[in-house]
Amino acid sequence: MIFKLLVTRRFAPLFWSQFFSAFNENLVRNMLAMIILFKVGAEQAGPLVTLALAAFIAPSLVLSGLGGQLADGHDKARVARWLKLAEMGVQVLAALGYWFNSIAALYAALFLLGLIATLYTPIKYGILPDHLRREELTAGNALVEGAGFVAILLGLAAGGLTGLEGVSRELVTAELVVVAVLCLASTWFIPAAPSRVPGLHIDRNLVGSTFSLIGDLRRDRRMWVGGLGSGWFWLSGSVALVLVPVIVKQRIGAGVEVETAISLFFAIGVGVGALLAGWLARGRIVLKHAPYAVAAMGLFLLDAGWATATAPEPTGRLSLSAFLHSGIGLRLVFDLMGLACAGGLFSVPVFSAVQSWAAPERRARVVAGVGVLNAVMMIVGAGVTAVFQLPGIAVPNPILLLALGAVNLGAAVYFGRNLPDAAAAAAAYIPVDAAVRAGE
Repeated sequence: MIFKLLVTRRFAPLFWSQFFSAFNENLVRNMLAMIILFKVGAEQAGPLVTLALAAFIAPSLVLSGLGGQLADGHDKARVARWLKLAEMGVQVLAALGYWFNSIAALYAALFLLGLIATLYTPIKYGILPDHLRREELTAGNALVEGAGFVAILLGLAAGGLTGLEGVSRELVTAELVVVAVLCLASTWFIPAAPSRVPGLHIDRNLVGSTFSLIGDLRRDRRMWVGGLGSGWFWLSGSVALVLVPVIVKQRIGAGVEVETAISLFFAIGVGVGALLAGWLARGRIVLKHAPYAVAAMGLFLLDAGWATATAPEPTGRLSLSAFLHSGIGLRLVFDLMGLACAGGLFSVPVFSAVQSWAAPERRARVVAGVGVLNAVMMIVGAGVTAVFQLPGIAVPNPILLLALGAVNLGAAVYFGRNLPDAAAAAAAYIPVDAAVRAGE
């Protein structure tokens, strides 16, 4: 089923559209980071790189409500094309920023890419149940999520290469333009998905409409628990990816190539877990194993925390080869890939269930609400972690990793008690229109 979806018009254009979008966003973000690192002093670089991530996430806290309303009130494919057409203009701004080493222009481009991503997310996830049959939904989500992480990794790598000596400005500019063209071209082939509520009122209170989405989720306990599950995956993953590279550097003495490899292992693990979830589903929405996947996340985090907490003090810089040939290096790779794989096994079926539970006329707004919840939980997770890292408290990072593992075990109990079973998901699913199926 997975390979069949990749050659159907109902799915393939959307798949490549979101792939190139994720690649492009992370290309520009890391490109900005490279310019900051090489142009700005080391003391100021850290906050400026963090600000780049904030510039990208900020629009989701304000415009998610608008994104859901646009997607529910209009043809999703048409809105997607307009957004990717606008992204062409943003790419020109990013290219100018790189050409002239303008940090301000790249910040502006990254903010606008975040804005477009906020409006696009309810479309790319809200349109899947319109074009896919019920038995294809989990596989479709697995492909979108797995490929999205691969695209993020490749985009970050491509952005990092722009800081190397010998990489010409012409080549980078051409890369920005080509990626934008591929994204627009693939979006143009997405089949129509007409609105079920044409003329839907657009709320001018952007902030209020965005956070009202969370209130809407709370009115349906199934979707609220499912949304919390999606947010929990992003919270755990983002905090782990903040802690592990720092731990690897401080406790093991690894270099930058090891930290880059860690991101690679995590992306591969999520991709494997997502595809494994699609394979295990076999045309169903299976939630019974989801709590066990969260428990596995907790166990992998506990082992990673214990391994680094008891590691001897580093005696020098550890190369990637030495890291991969060391006992603790292999153990951390196993733990990180296991964590990511378990996360994919958990997040894909949970999000598929939320899509199936949402009424067709509100599906995009439900997806947007889950996106807001994801962003809020990531911010909360990062904020709490930062508080415990303050000089006055200074909890060791391996202990924070152990604490995150323990909290995941508690989360597994919560989701085990509160997630509905697969039968509830199947009963709530709204069948795809025959006209949409005919577009295969």
